[in-house]
Amino acid sequence: MKKIFLTLILSFILSVNVNANNEDLNKFVEWLADNNHTQYIEVNKNYEECKNCTTWDAGPRCFEEVGKPKKQCVLDGDQSYGEDGFKWADHKKYKTNLNIKPYKESEIPWGTKPNKDTILYYLYTYLDEGYSRAGSKGTNNPYKFETQLRDDKISKYIKKQMQKTALLSYLLYEDGKITIDEISPKDRFGILYDNNTQFTSMSVGKSLVSYVTGHAICKGYIDSVETKLNDWPLLKNTLFYDQELINLLNMAAGHHKYADKDLKTKLYRKNANVNTVRYHLKEGVFKNSKKSKNKYQYTNFITNILINYVWFKSEGKFQDLLDEIFVEKVKIENDVWFLKHNNDTIRAKNTIEKKDYDVFDEDGLLRYSFRASRYDYLRIAKAMLDDWQNDTCVGKYLKNIYDRRIPTNSKWKDDKSPGLNPKSYAGQFYADYSGMRGRNIMGMVGKGNQSIMIDFDKGRIVVINTMHSDYNWKRISHSVIKNGS
Repeated sequence: MKKIFLTLILSFILSVNVNANNEDLNKFVEWLADNNHTQYIEVNKNYEECKNCTTWDAGPRCFEEVGKPKKQCVLDGDQSYGEDGFKWADHKKYKTNLNIKPYKESEIPWGTKPNKDTILYYLYTYLDEGYSRAGSKGTNNPYKFETQLRDDKISKYIKKQMQKTALLSYLLYEDGKITIDEISPKDRFGILYDNNTQFTSMSVGKSLVSYVTGHAICKGYIDSVETKLNDWPLLKNTLFYDQELINLLNMAAGHHKYADKDLKTKLYRKNANVNTVRYHLKEGVFKNSKKSKNKYQYTNFITNILINYVWFKSEGKFQDLLDEIFVEKVKIENDVWFLKHNNDTIRAKNTIEKKDYDVFDEDGLLRYSFRASRYDYLRIAKAMLDDWQNDTCVGKYLKNIYDRRIPTNSKWKDDKSPGLNPKSYAGQFYADYSGMRGRNIMGMVGKGNQSIMIDFDKGRIVVINTMHSDYNWKRISHSVIKNGS
């Protein structure tokens, strides 16, 4: 009986994933057609619009003769009526000729080798998100970069990487100028990604939450990184209550019994970004939780606590805080934002049953997930560099969390990976990269090897937007930061 139940659950999950993929794929094909990317679509020669539909209980049908179904109405599902009907099972006007192979997950999984067409499709889905936003509007007077492009071995190598990997954008900033500037061409991912595309940061957004937290401290909303979190009612009766802020910044809150990267639960979805902070603390895995030994444990949920704590402490001035950072200091060109749960959020009580519930700002709606365009990511990294080198209040914050970094003690080491190469974690940033002992370097890393590295000593920055980890990070980021070539 148990085996049958598990089989039913698995079948349900697979059917949900398949239907979601089919819906997204249909939207993608429609987008290709609407935007005249005819090289990627075929017209269904047997397609015929249903002008006069007769409604049955099973749905609208088209008839050549009364009572004799011949062609199915576009509004109907995915049944077929044989040779006289539509050519393809989805009965759409267009079909893509791209070789798309969707995964069960909504994102490209680690360790896979997606082809170019599959990456293009997932890029479309990454850009098509339905969450609300908390961010800042682009300015009419953005910071203007100087450019002096290199023509050497490394710049040519990066250009080749752009042609054969999942890379979307590569920017190298050094000596106060952009010296390498590459973007995916039109025949790869350029039909979806350009200079103004606000692309997901993945977990790079965790570092941006820390940067915002530093500004909240400098504004006086939060006293310091030693502040004890005993003034936010949402944290009561959880392991996070009365802990120092630095413990959460360093992912060392003694929470490892309840979460690793995701939440340790079988009662609802493990992805911490699916529900509000309140739900996880008051109804979910952290309800009445008890603190263990403070040790590093990378966990997505921790950063959501941080950004919502900043919102709580800013006392209605969170928007002003974001604008002071991104508009006045960074001088962004395009809108930037953190994702925010919609008013109607879905949580899964178990694998099958779902329940809607209303959400409010005080429930902790903000997520670390961040969106920005390629040059705006560089503008933000440059602002961090300027803060450090000019020893501003926020620069002192960055130096403080760097000095208070802790070892990751990771069992897995891979010098070729931006997330496994560094040996330390510094307040939502990575530090202590291989071969660069004694250098003040901090990095940001997201799924698929989204990567930003900042060398505060040499004033060098590498910003990489990518869809997947198939590019040579060690060669085009680590080595460039280390040696400049």
